[in-house]
Amino acid sequence: MNYYHDSKMETIFEILKQPKTIEDIQLSEPFVNDLILKIITSYGTVKTSTINDITCIHWDILEKCLSNLEKEGLCAPVSGSFLFSSVQYSISKKGREKATGISEENPYIGVAPVSYEDYYQIMDAQLKGRYPIEITPDVVKTTFKDVIGVDYAKESLIESCIIGKGIFIYGPPGTGKTFLTGKMSDLLPPVVIPKFVEFGGKIIQIYDPDFHSMCPEQPEDPRWVKIHAPFVLTGAELSLNKLETNYNVNKGVYETSPIIKANGGILLIDDLGRQRDDPELILNRLIVPMENKKDVVYVRGIPVIVHCNFIPAFSTNLDISIMDEAHLRRAPLHIFLKNPDIIEVAEVFKMNLDYLEEKYNENIFERFMNVYSSINDGGEGLKPTFAHARDVAQICQAVRINRGKDIIDIDVLEGSLERHILIVLQRMNIDIAQITRKTRSFRIKTSQVQETLDALTEFGTIKITHESDAIILDLDDNITPVQLVGFLHQRNINVDRIDLIAESDKELRSSLLEIHENLQLQNK
Repeated sequence: MNYYHDSKMETIFEILKQPKTIEDIQLSEPFVNDLILKIITSYGTVKTSTINDITCIHWDILEKCLSNLEKEGLCAPVSGSFLFSSVQYSISKKGREKATGISEENPYIGVAPVSYEDYYQIMDAQLKGRYPIEITPDVVKTTFKDVIGVDYAKESLIESCIIGKGIFIYGPPGTGKTFLTGKMSDLLPPVVIPKFVEFGGKIIQIYDPDFHSMCPEQPEDPRWVKIHAPFVLTGAELSLNKLETNYNVNKGVYETSPIIKANGGILLIDDLGRQRDDPELILNRLIVPMENKKDVVYVRGIPVIVHCNFIPAFSTNLDISIMDEAHLRRAPLHIFLKNPDIIEVAEVFKMNLDYLEEKYNENIFERFMNVYSSINDGGEGLKPTFAHARDVAQICQAVRINRGKDIIDIDVLEGSLERHILIVLQRMNIDIAQITRKTRSFRIKTSQVQETLDALTEFGTIKITHESDAIILDLDDNITPVQLVGFLHQRNINVDRIDLIAESDKELRSSLLEIHENLQLQNK
């Protein structure tokens, strides 16, 4: 017994013995016969061992069903020995005609599904009383073994998993929000799910190998799978349609949404606010599943309740106000990830080089830290991020190989820093977040023209010109006229009138290459 296979899991495994009769499999005999017939038809001639591999149905049930199909003249044994597993069955003309009609109605060929009743019973047994969880110290240690610093964030993630409550994680880009949230599922115990569920003769796909990782130990009934707690990540590509279960005509299955795939684990909505659909609509769609731990799949228009007992996680580098109170109540824990310490970033840089099995001179770390040290201390004063550390390590490997060197030295590091787009932009004092904003031009009419000019140099204006009785200035579109007037009033400057006279998109008037070349010429 251990954290990942406790007494409750043992009980589930005892229940999930492979059924040996039609009564035990909880599927109608016509359904099982039709599934077998479609397989024989698709092959033409097929071994019973292949049918067993595809359907995961016990030999006793297969033998009975194939015998019935043979009696109806739908198929016939054509070769094989006294061992049933080596017998080959071939489809008859009558069988092919029947299979064609069946496939038009339900083209599904694959693992035999479990009944909806069995699915609901097993999921209820596992998920009721799942929280609070006692997470052992060794699980915590293993989960965060490659996470540097951010102890305050780790504590919040652990507490979120203990009580099963959602978490909101926000902060500047590159601070490790997605990486850190991805560790949460390792803190949770596994769950057993069916591969497919049958309802009203239709198939709902539950297991998705893209998101579900199988555990070493598996139930005896191969129609079920024990998986590690899932981590389902969806980001800017998420749409309202993708949060619904959609029918795949070609496969003949209802493909479940991320909401259902995250059952028993974590659902991370990454880059919240960058989706094409309104984020409020997406968050509203999630409220009921977050609250009830269940969602609805419509099978032939009939609502079918399915489990989605996930912990919601939301990540953004935008303002926290993107979520209102109703949404934050479903994710009451929060983490603000600030820019890390320089030493921590250097540790992550070294860890990534070690992961890449790169050899390096020790003096590269002092140079790397100098990039982020303050200008007063002789550094460049750039903002440190964990993403920089990871990216620069990978670029170092590319530069080293490209230059035919055996070791990463200062020369390789310098070349890598010059190739990292965000480092280059910071060195040129270009804020990438501001490039996509609009610029607004205002005319401020005032009798205190000179005082206004002097004051606005502190206000972050992009460009200032003046007339005899007015100031014309350009500002980012996030600054309102009210803020501008309030700023001037604090400096005892009276504003007679303020008008918006133009609005335009910002643009970089020179390419990065041109600016970079100019900087290099200046340095020379």
